[in-house]
Amino acid sequence: MQKALSLTVVCAFLIVAFSPISCGKSDTSVQYGDEKGQLLCPVMGNPIDKKYYADYQGKRIYFCCEGCIEEFKKDPEKYMKKLEGVTLDEAPAVKQE
Repeated sequence: MQKALSLTVVCAFLIVAFSPISCGKSDTSVQYGDEKGQLLCPVMGNPIDKKYYADYQGKRIYFCCEGCIEEFKKDPEKYMKKLEGVTLDEAPAVKQE
């Protein structure tokens, strides 16, 4: 029993020790995408789901969930900085009647 507990504690320590948050890595170490396109949500850093998106300045920004869209809209420039260097999809043109 004690051996299993010790192993659990060691594993937990290693997970925490090597996680980006505990290592003090800044958000800039996360790669949100590349020239091939966006991979991660700029709000949470999770993989994107293309059914959640917002169009901003002619670009389509994808998110991991609906809640991230609302957070993005509060301060879009904050999140757009995270996407610098990422090739973003063009937002569809809006038809004007």
